[in-house]
Amino acid sequence: MSKREHPILHRDDPAKEPLVGHIKVTRDDWLNVARDVLVSDGVAEVKVLALGQRLDVSRSSFYWYFKSRKHLLEALLDDWEARNTRTIVAQCELPADTIGEAVGNFFKCFLNPDLFDRGLDFAVREWSRRDGAVRQRIDQADRERLAAVTQMFERHGFTPYEADVRARILYYMQLGYHALDVREPMQARCDRLAGYLKGFTGQEASDEVLATMIAYAKEQDGKQ
Repeated sequence: MSKREHPILHRDDPAKEPLVGHIKVTRDDWLNVARDVLVSDGVAEVKVLALGQRLDVSRSSFYWYFKSRKHLLEALLDDWEARNTRTIVAQCELPADTIGEAVGNFFKCFLNPDLFDRGLDFAVREWSRRDGAVRQRIDQADRERLAAVTQMFERHGFTPYEADVRARILYYMQLGYHALDVREPMQARCDRLAGYLKGFTGQEASDEVLATMIAYAKEQDGKQ
């Protein structure tokens, strides 16, 4: 049959209905489904045949985009770095008049899933427990993130030593918060915001900074 009779359709959203018929999946389709499996089931379940079954396409489609499963796994790690590490660095580098505002930019990563994929981050960390090469990438990512937070504090007048210590307190606290899967109403978190910022920075945040951060937090909470 002709291409006109069977138009090529593209599907980049793994939440859509399974693909059937003469439909071409994209590289992002394979990557999206692989990421979903990595987060939900772990790296051992990221298998070409199983992913193809989820997409309802043959494995030949996979090899159009990836040389091997190893190539796909490398792409997943690159995707994780772009989604999580690069965004944290970018948020820390945003202009800010005060350290309170700067920390607010950092916090946005953990309020907005478009800026930081928490499930993906911990899936990669779990993966690293069994793969030394992935562990090295995790360690490098943590160094880059900590360096960005440290430099953020330094730009606001903190000494290198104090910036380093405060960066670690802030970063490790935030990852630990999610690792423990803390569940509390957003209002409760907002009620502690002034105290959190004072603890992290040693300075009182302005009412304007607090109001802006609380509004952003509640807006993101309302989307989830």
